[in-house]
Amino acid sequence: MKEKTKIAVIGMGYVGIPAAALLADVDGFEVIGIQRRSKRSGWKIEALNRGECPILNEPELPELIRRVVLEKKTFRVTDDTEVLRDMNYILIDVQTPTDKETHQPLYKSLREVSAVVGQKMKDGAVVIVESTVAPGTTENIVKPILEENSGKTCGKDFYLVFAYERVMVGRLINNIVNYPRVIGGVTEECTKKGLWLYKHIVKEKLIPVSATTAEVAKVVENTYRDVQIAFANEVALACEALHVDFNDVRKCVNSLPFNSNAYRDLHLPGAGVGGHCLPKDPWLLKFGVDTYGKIKVPFEVIVKARMRNDQMPLHMLELAEAAAKKAGIDIKNAKLAILGASFLENSEDTRNSPTEAFVKLLEERKIKWAIHDPYVRQREFPYPLSKNLEEIIRDADILLIFVKHKDYYALEPQWLKERMKHPIIIDGRDVINLEKFRKNGFVAFGVGKPNY
Repeated sequence: MKEKTKIAVIGMGYVGIPAAALLADVDGFEVIGIQRRSKRSGWKIEALNRGECPILNEPELPELIRRVVLEKKTFRVTDDTEVLRDMNYILIDVQTPTDKETHQPLYKSLREVSAVVGQKMKDGAVVIVESTVAPGTTENIVKPILEENSGKTCGKDFYLVFAYERVMVGRLINNIVNYPRVIGGVTEECTKKGLWLYKHIVKEKLIPVSATTAEVAKVVENTYRDVQIAFANEVALACEALHVDFNDVRKCVNSLPFNSNAYRDLHLPGAGVGGHCLPKDPWLLKFGVDTYGKIKVPFEVIVKARMRNDQMPLHMLELAEAAAKKAGIDIKNAKLAILGASFLENSEDTRNSPTEAFVKLLEERKIKWAIHDPYVRQREFPYPLSKNLEEIIRDADILLIFVKHKDYYALEPQWLKERMKHPIIIDGRDVINLEKFRKNGFVAFGVGKPNY
């Protein structure tokens, strides 16, 4: 009987869980997930071993996990790193955040995991970094740690690959299976080892490149989108200043035909940009170039775009202040009801949530607030929140929409007016019809709207 391919996936998060489950569904593969018993994520070990999906509202994933855990028995999770000694492939899917003040990458988990892998991997093992890192990290940080802790040589005794994910919450399985995958090996043989693994779960083409090329591609993908959103946010501010509706401008700009050289895709503005990738990847790109680049690059456009997106929660506060002034109330004595804590609609994911940044601004100014979110679990968010909408808006002076959860599209002005102390609403995601609310007595402002 053919020997099974044994795979370890380190880190049971939004990247590690779907990757592990898909690999475990391949005939001839056995997968072990490795997760620390941390206060925040340790519970996932038992949940996954019961065949339960820890990620909410994720198509296909719950059934896939149930199948590979309970039926096929090809996937289990542990906190014991000794299992690494028997693995053919080891995938690293740990968090690689950046410092909120210095924007430097925080590689504590990556360094620790790399050292453990180096100490325990066997000859011929293939180590694949899926976590997003600054360009140059695989070659200059991960490789030396692996070699130092193993006494082995990369490309000869073990193989090292950077193969980044393109996942999005709500489309995890779809994006892994149906998007092209970039495979960047430290050597040509490393790349071949990576290609062999991913051809079993990716239906689209595999793109072989160097590790550093893959690292650059990953952070550029997200930086490109971050800059596009920043442009939309700045245009939205211009529309507010000129008293025109951003949506009308966008409709005109995007009317150019898709198959023409003149095609434009003006993005949507909003209350802020969150998630694990966009707020940090521009900084990772800059750090990689600053640290390992041969020439100096100013990064003026990319850095200013990132700052523009970071300033949007402050703009929401400015809109609230202007609306309060128009309504004749003092915002310092007001209660603000905030709708949405996640960074993405209809999701529980709160990573780098603009709502969190907004609450910090309110705390600094000693303004009272309350948060509603129908999806987010309390342990995933640092501030108190409620799933009871009526409780949150009761006697509120100002209502602010930070996330376009489907639930909020049903908001009616009369229902809100009967429960709020003052009828003031700020729409940061183009959810409501502002004119409808204004006709019902609301002071209604929105990002990119003629407000004054």
